[in-house]
Amino acid sequence: MRIIIFITVLFVLFSINGTHAQGKKYIVHTVAFYNFENLFDTIKGINYDEEWTPTGLQRWTSKKYNQKLENLSKVIMQIGINEKQKDAPTFIGCCEAENLGVLEDLIKKPNLIHLDYGIIHFDSHDKRGIDVALLYQKKYFRPMNFVNIPLIIYKSKVYENDNDEKETEENRNKIEVVNNQRIFTRDILLVTGFLDGEEINILVNHWPSRSGGEKNSSSFREAAGRLDRKIMDSIYKVNPQAKIICMGDLNDGTYNKSVKEGIGAKRNKSEVKQFGVYNPFEQMANDGNSTLFYRDSGDIFDQIMVSETLIQKDYSSFRYWQAGIFNKPFMIQTTGKYKGYPRRHSVNDVGFSDHFPVYIYLIKELK
Repeated sequence: MRIIIFITVLFVLFSINGTHAQGKKYIVHTVAFYNFENLFDTIKGINYDEEWTPTGLQRWTSKKYNQKLENLSKVIMQIGINEKQKDAPTFIGCCEAENLGVLEDLIKKPNLIHLDYGIIHFDSHDKRGIDVALLYQKKYFRPMNFVNIPLIIYKSKVYENDNDEKETEENRNKIEVVNNQRIFTRDILLVTGFLDGEEINILVNHWPSRSGGEKNSSSFREAAGRLDRKIMDSIYKVNPQAKIICMGDLNDGTYNKSVKEGIGAKRNKSEVKQFGVYNPFEQMANDGNSTLFYRDSGDIFDQIMVSETLIQKDYSSFRYWQAGIFNKPFMIQTTGKYKGYPRRHSVNDVGFSDHFPVYIYLIKELK
């Protein structure tokens, strides 16, 4: 999202650095991430998507599909908006999209079509056929390079699903792998381009699930964290001042080894050294906030992290400002066993997603 605002009472209310004087003008963009939770079309594909067809388990009809698109578009258009900010996100990283077609259908919905979103998407080799992608407002961002980077992981023995699981849809298609057989999961999407003339690098992730149990699958997510770190380091070799945003549904919390050691993310800005990474969602998790729930326990698996170059105090170029979780009342289950959870799909309700979207603001002072 991009707006120009006057720094008066607004920055006091939002606890912006106290050195900002009244009357200064800033450009603001919103960067969001949203797990779309099973955004499938109704057509049988080459992957394990029988469930999401008119005759499948979900009885996934065109009417339900279009309602799902309408629901997602209603959320997207509001992420990060408040009384002073009226535009939708400039960037939306997303996951659990079946193919390019469902994303094209989404951005054509009445809530979004006027925003003229572009799409960067690659088909992955994920068993369920779900991919990551980046949506961006063309008037603000010009992509220059983009690539999908595969996460190559193997399992050395056959294992069965246990009861310590969080992604029920994936658990139905339990993973059984034999010695040295590769496990196909989502690729990491890397996009480099210019945001209002400034180079920005964005990594979009959907790390391997906890299918098989958190402990049995933790090494897969740790490998994903190390791969993200390797990608960042390769960017820095070309440009030591590169600005990098790493986002995604990590299927791990802010405290897990994959995030803390693999990526090297820090909770406090003061801890972040050159080439380091700041994770604003770690403090939010410590404060009791959540993006998803399982067995009455909440956690933040959906995270957006930023490079040290985005937390410097000079606002002459784009810097990180704030982070948030978008969880408006209409997105929350209000009755029954799952009261307070994200309002996801059920037999009687198409819903939105089992995850709340997250977002950050980037700001830059206007001269």
